[in-house]
Amino acid sequence: MKTSSLTLTFKAVSFSQASFKKAPIVSLQGQPVLLFNQQHLTLLEALEQKKVSTFSECRNGFCGQCKTKIISGSVSYITEPLVTLEADECLPCCCVPDTDIDLDLSVDGAELVGRAINTKQAQTCNT
Repeated sequence: MKTSSLTLTFKAVSFSQASFKKAPIVSLQGQPVLLFNQQHLTLLEALEQKKVSTFSECRNGFCGQCKTKIISGSVSYITEPLVTLEADECLPCCCVPDTDIDLDLSVDGAELVGRAINTKQAQTCNT
């Protein structure tokens, strides 16, 4: 029986050479909804968790039912979509955001990111 050996090597990298990528912020019509931090496989799954109303059928890029207009930002595809897309459209079912992204989807019913501060709390903080 043949065994294989694996040698791990460590290459020191200075902090200035290190590459850090910020998790993209996903917004709907300018309202931040979520930080896309790799907890979900696709943009659609992340939107669904935040209760964003998005219609979808195949969930694989075949049907185009989840086609969404991108106001700003960019995405990468996990699965190549079979649907023709304009430059400002994406299929959330098979993509992930590359950068902060703003989508033309309704915020109605969505769990928005933000701090709810009532007037009494604001006055207490300012004194």
